[in-house]
Amino acid sequence: MDDVAVLPAHHRLDVDDYHRMGEAGIFGANKRIELIDGDIIDMAPIGQGHASIVSGLVEAFVLACAGRAVVWPQNPIRLDRWNEPQPDVAVLRQRPDRYRTGERPGPANVLLVVEVADSSLKYDQRIKLPLYAGAGIAEVWIIDVKQSTLDAYRNPARHGYAETTTHQSGDTLALALAPDIVVQLDLVFGQRVTAL
Repeated sequence: MDDVAVLPAHHRLDVDDYHRMGEAGIFGANKRIELIDGDIIDMAPIGQGHASIVSGLVEAFVLACAGRAVVWPQNPIRLDRWNEPQPDVAVLRQRPDRYRTGERPGPANVLLVVEVADSSLKYDQRIKLPLYAGAGIAEVWIIDVKQSTLDAYRNPARHGYAETTTHQSGDTLALALAPDIVVQLDLVFGQRVTAL
């Protein structure tokens, strides 16, 4: 009889399993993780450049979104049964409870997702971007910290986005689903901002 290689079984966690493990304290209080395709993924440590860009994003979005949308920094978005990423910033549709109660934000709530990438650029482009597109997220920005550029992806399809544009400091960018929300990228990239 031929030897047949038996591969070990792979157990995918769904979002509910993932939350139960978190509530039980299995991950530890300060562990930076996310659930991608049923796997628990360790997130890279936050470097200084990454932190600065996220701070600039939050400031820019708070100014642009006041009274129009909810700024959701480094919080989870439940995409489906197997995926709950933690983008660096998301912009959500307004809800009276500001997402304090009820279901976690999902694709129908999301106006924009932003990933800030230094060491995670290829991962964000190859793994997370198709995941967001498949979930129907209308717009994703990926910021390359090293190049100080922002790629905006719009018009999701099953495995990617039909439209991509590249932006940098000095540009302004309006959200596809909320064109009244306009972000000054000088704020994001830490440049001096002049009044509009």
